[in-house]
Amino acid sequence: MVQRIYVKVVGFSDEERHALNTVFRLSEQCRTMYQLWTPQAAEPARVALLDAQSWEARVEAESPRQRDVHLLWVGPGAPASVWRSFQRPLSWHEVISSLDALFSPDAAAESDGQPDSVMSQKQALIVSADRGERLYLRARLSLARMTLADEAESGSEAVQLARGKQYDLALVDAGLSDMDAWALVSQLRDGRLPIRHLALTKAARSVSERMRAWRGRTALLEDPPDPARLDAWLSRIELGPAG
Repeated sequence: MVQRIYVKVVGFSDEERHALNTVFRLSEQCRTMYQLWTPQAAEPARVALLDAQSWEARVEAESPRQRDVHLLWVGPGAPASVWRSFQRPLSWHEVISSLDALFSPDAAAESDGQPDSVMSQKQALIVSADRGERLYLRARLSLARMTLADEAESGSEAVQLARGKQYDLALVDAGLSDMDAWALVSQLRDGRLPIRHLALTKAARSVSERMRAWRGRTALLEDPPDPARLDAWLSRIELGPAG
């Protein structure tokens, strides 16, 4: 059964709201869809996501009008009335999984059978000067149970990060301004802490680029990355082979 769940959001920074809106858009591909509630919505909100840093959140939590609404609290000092609480940094996968368990028990049961621990322990590196792309990719990885992700706004920053941490995968924007993206991919693959799984986003898909990607075991992803192709690439990582 396809259903739409409206979520009232109180508080949160612009960046957190941007990430949340991205997660909501991604849920449109699922049988249980989540959408930001507004006074013009067709139905009342069934969930309220409350930010502990907002005084309005505590007012909402204590309001008798919220009796039929499931309250999710983010931050310390959760009131007794809340259903679930989370701490920062937020794992959107954890939030969505909690909602799925509530509104879509069958989907939650299927998810429980997946090797969640395998992907949740992997480290990802997202390289792009485009903040919107970084947030989209972070949200997409989170839905694939990958919540450990670092971001770099430039190729040089990515090189520095990769020197100090072992990453399992990297998503590199082909349009970097400070470094040739293919040169960065080579450095990340052949560095002191080599990254086995690499993908180029916003990639040209000419025959020469496809051949280069094949020889270098690098995935080519569109702009924005097609969710099905990205999920297929991540599933191969979960199973083990590189590329």
